[in-house]
Amino acid sequence: MGYDLVIFDNDGVLVDSEPISNRLLAGYLTEIGHPTSYEDSIRDYMGSAMHRVHDLVAERTGQRLPADFDDVFHARVFAAFERELKPVTGAMDVLEKLSADGVPYCVASSGSHERIRVGHRTTGLDRWFDDGRIFSSQDVGRGKPAPDLFLYAAARMGVTPERCVVVEDSPLGVQAAVAAGMDVYGFTAMTPAGRLGGATQLFDDMRALVPLLQGG
Repeated sequence: MGYDLVIFDNDGVLVDSEPISNRLLAGYLTEIGHPTSYEDSIRDYMGSAMHRVHDLVAERTGQRLPADFDDVFHARVFAAFERELKPVTGAMDVLEKLSADGVPYCVASSGSHERIRVGHRTTGLDRWFDDGRIFSSQDVGRGKPAPDLFLYAAARMGVTPERCVVVEDSPLGVQAAVAAGMDVYGFTAMTPAGRLGGATQLFDDMRALVPLLQGG
């Protein structure tokens, strides 16, 4: 293995949550008077922490979202996860291989700790992630595209940034990894390759990740 630590994004990389959460986010924003299409949500918010939603709406409209916006949205998302959420195809195979080979890995997500755990529990991915392998934007002051989260995860895992590789599917995540001085493999299953500029490698099938990492 060419790296000492593999840092996974969560949504869209390990759990196939982006179609669910962006559909619900677009619908909720539209419902409360901020017309947003699914495509708008993917473009503007995919891979970001919730504060970006509040910031962009305020910047564009001069209005603040309701105080209970996050609570209502997350309740809808978690309910939908229970009904619909699946792991990304091939993610379990990758985690099984890394675990068997003793390769250190973790998850560093813009989502809350609760969201990460709900998604992992629902899909069965929780067997590969104890608390020491889970990092959230809640743990740092700034979310992606700032490098803080990835740097924090690397420090907690005891690995220098240049020995880390990040697996990401969003432009904001790729920017954060590059800013952290880490290699980043861009997963293009949902995101056009052209939007992941700066990625070290691009791939569109999670099952291809391990061979790529072995050549890192």
